[in-house]
Amino acid sequence: MLDSIYVGMTGLAGYAKGLRVIGNDTANLNTPGYKGSTLQFADLFYAASSSSGEQPERLGYGLQTGGTQLDMRQGELRQTGNDFDLAVDGEGLFVLRNEAGETRYTRAGQFEFDQAGVFVNRLDGSKVMGLDAAGQRTGIRLDGLRSIDGEPTNSARFTGNLSSTVPDFTASGVKVFDAIGEQHELTVKFTPVADSVGAWNVDVQEAGSSVGTGQLVFVDGKPTEASAKLSFSFQPAGRSARQLTLDFSSDVTSFASGDLSTLAMSSQDGRAPGTLSKVSFDDSGALVATYTNGATAKGARLELARFRSADGLQQAGGNQFAAAEGAEPETGAAGEAGFGAVRSGVLEMSNVDLSREFTDLVVMQRGYQASSQVITTANDMLQELFRMKAK
Repeated sequence: MLDSIYVGMTGLAGYAKGLRVIGNDTANLNTPGYKGSTLQFADLFYAASSSSGEQPERLGYGLQTGGTQLDMRQGELRQTGNDFDLAVDGEGLFVLRNEAGETRYTRAGQFEFDQAGVFVNRLDGSKVMGLDAAGQRTGIRLDGLRSIDGEPTNSARFTGNLSSTVPDFTASGVKVFDAIGEQHELTVKFTPVADSVGAWNVDVQEAGSSVGTGQLVFVDGKPTEASAKLSFSFQPAGRSARQLTLDFSSDVTSFASGDLSTLAMSSQDGRAPGTLSKVSFDDSGALVATYTNGATAKGARLELARFRSADGLQQAGGNQFAAAEGAEPETGAAGEAGFGAVRSGVLEMSNVDLSREFTDLVVMQRGYQASSQVITTANDMLQELFRMKAK
């Protein structure tokens, strides 16, 4: 009977641990990036004893637990509206470096930029690791991305119709940028060349002063290839000279349309300087900086890690994992084989299946009750034995 009490005790201890694992999973039902786990059960050792029958007697000594098994299945991706909430749609884990210099891994992408412009984990300030252009590990920072230089205009493209019947035409509002991104507003005056059908003198002016001239020639209403791109040296006051090209090579015509001419600048390739207006991450995990002038620039990519199996990870608290002893992760970036894509503005929720937890909860409860009944019954039998001896 004493052996039976011991067996019952192993059952109580095992099912109590199982209840604790279920309780922990259930408590973290809404924890972002949380991964559920399952307690592994195994029967304890056996002892052989003499038997009068043909079959040997092997009497077990109860229950033992064999550690917890992580469930790394992906949880639901839930929209948050915060651009710095990130999730991995795949097997990768974000890589963190804490103040102690330890590397941690997480599926809970609750990140932000701190006051120093460093991308960190909101919960504990751990730095989020990225990869630079050379593929080397680096922190993700805003240094060097807070502003973007202006770019001079090299080409201004025109579209529309220059009426062949007008005595002259002036296209105003031609805005271009110099070498330091300062904007200049030019006007382009078209005057027909006397005794030369389809030829127009072009005079580019800034504030009433001519800054460039040329000739545009139309044949059958279309600009000739030789004259379609008018280039001249544009040198604003106090700036170095740069070549500026007025491009009439596409979608420009010169047909008779009375007094109506629609020729105007449609685009140009320069820009003013800009300051940082928004930061986000694309599907490849690259930081994308957007500026007030509409320009964008990319920074470091988020580093992701992947383990061969869940056995390579162990929970470290704070929605983080540490590498198990001897486990080496494979590292890379989003979009590379097996790592998955980065989703911005969403969080991966816990993968705990509440219905399964409730089912396991009932199993643990019944196992615990049965084990306690074994102890009660063995105790009753012992008491009966003592009463028989006392008679």
